[in-house]
Amino acid sequence: MTPSLPLLRAPPFPDADASVSQVGAVQALPEAEADALLARIRAARVGGSFWSPPAEIADPASMVLRPRDPAEIGELLAALDPEQRRSALWLGNGMKALDHALAALTRREGGSFRAEVDPWSALDGAGLLKAHGDDEWTALAAIAGVPVQVLSPGPFGAPGEDAATLRRRAAKAIAAAHYRDPFHDTAATLGATIDLLAEWRRVLEGNRGIVAACGMAWWKRKEIRRFLWAPGQKLKLVSRSRRALAIARRQSGAVAIWPSRISPGLLAQARKDKVPLVRVEDGFVRSVGLGSNLVPPLSVVVDRRGIHFDPSAPSDLEAILATSAFPPDLIDRARTLRETIVSAGISKYAAGSESALPPRETGRRVVLVPGQVEDDMSVLAGGGGLHSNLELLRRVRALEPEAEIWWRPHPDVDAGHRVGAVADAEALRHADRIVREGGMAPLLDAVDAVHVLTSLTGFEALMRGREVTCHGKPFYSGWGLTRDLGAVPARRGRPLSLDALVAGVLLLYPRYLDPVTGLPCPPEVLVDRIVHKHAPNRQGWIEPLRRLQGRLMAAIR
Repeated sequence: MTPSLPLLRAPPFPDADASVSQVGAVQALPEAEADALLARIRAARVGGSFWSPPAEIADPASMVLRPRDPAEIGELLAALDPEQRRSALWLGNGMKALDHALAALTRREGGSFRAEVDPWSALDGAGLLKAHGDDEWTALAAIAGVPVQVLSPGPFGAPGEDAATLRRRAAKAIAAAHYRDPFHDTAATLGATIDLLAEWRRVLEGNRGIVAACGMAWWKRKEIRRFLWAPGQKLKLVSRSRRALAIARRQSGAVAIWPSRISPGLLAQARKDKVPLVRVEDGFVRSVGLGSNLVPPLSVVVDRRGIHFDPSAPSDLEAILATSAFPPDLIDRARTLRETIVSAGISKYAAGSESALPPRETGRRVVLVPGQVEDDMSVLAGGGGLHSNLELLRRVRALEPEAEIWWRPHPDVDAGHRVGAVADAEALRHADRIVREGGMAPLLDAVDAVHVLTSLTGFEALMRGREVTCHGKPFYSGWGLTRDLGAVPARRGRPLSLDALVAGVLLLYPRYLDPVTGLPCPPEVLVDRIVHKHAPNRQGWIEPLRRLQGRLMAAIR
């Protein structure tokens, strides 16, 4: 007898084929290998419908009961003493008659009833599970280390079997499946499937409770819906902040906001109404093409504490960098990702060309100064009072009197979309060259050092082994890897290796979207799409119109 569904399977992502497994032939697993496999699944908390809402019970259940139909309820209830009845957790299985009966039972006898729930949250700390041998909860409880009383025989267990036998059955069921890489439609290893499901769990848990979003530009809303999707949770994207707050109040949920498009009034009203705000921003490997040209993001960060570019308050990124353990396998993964990004010449807006790089002067240290958008929120929040590109150039020349300084205007500013232009003649009073063409990655390969205010270029320079001086307080300053001219928050005092920083910034903090399948993906998949030119950036009629708009705005300024 084999299970009808694989134990390890994908959440029901909308409008995308996320299938990762199908039931196959039974395979034997050595006992040591089976134990390691189950420990890995237990740590990842995947298997069954792990994407369902959490149980949210006040205390661990003394007993978790999974009756098959209403006829079983009386027999199971009779076996419980009064205390067990008060603390029992009864679980439905999708049958309406059973759910109605269990809801009525718990109102009368005490205990809790849940219809669809994340099995791992329900089993946490439970004293015993009573379920049938054809119920996947029997296998999940065995994996979780919860004692099981099997009510009838099935592929996952039989009455009277001990914990070791139930674990072997669970391992056998997991091995009896074929696994698939949903991004490339090829065979996948069991380990890679567990890792992917764990990543999807992280993303979905981060989205839990976000019921409304505002401040999201119309041209990125399709991607935002994918980034913030959670099963059984309807996300309302609205234009008016008042409506977003009203939705959140009604549903006791949170509102996702794009920080640069939100007024102080919304922040104040959210505090007054006690509505949690979740800040959403572009990720660090964003897209092939500029946001100012209306190219939607393929990576974002979703931060419940604050936001990475504002050092005045803690952020999820700071918490990750300050407290994460960074085990060796994570460091190895970060190193591999960093080396791939560097060798492929990838930066925030994808890969660039080396064709326009200027020659270096012999014997002189070359220092790159990247310009920024002067009214960008990262500059206003993290610049320490400095937000002038020209003043930054002046300061760099004063600190580097003998260096050959290369000035790189910000592409959004050069395109006329944003504020911060410095006339070429004025820039050349402090810089030796103005470098506009070519990608940022090859430019970083050609210089010795970088001076930044808060620019992401500083992080990209660190990845390439360049010396970085920070005039402001970007998220990567204060971890022992940069020369910091201003005071950084004491929260950041922990020294990190480069690959620990990369692990936090690129693996643990953001989330990524595969442009081919539309599925949330690990960063390695997006980087591979960019390398092989499978990440489209064309916006039809929009991009030429934006270029024309930029030229008109630049002429007006």
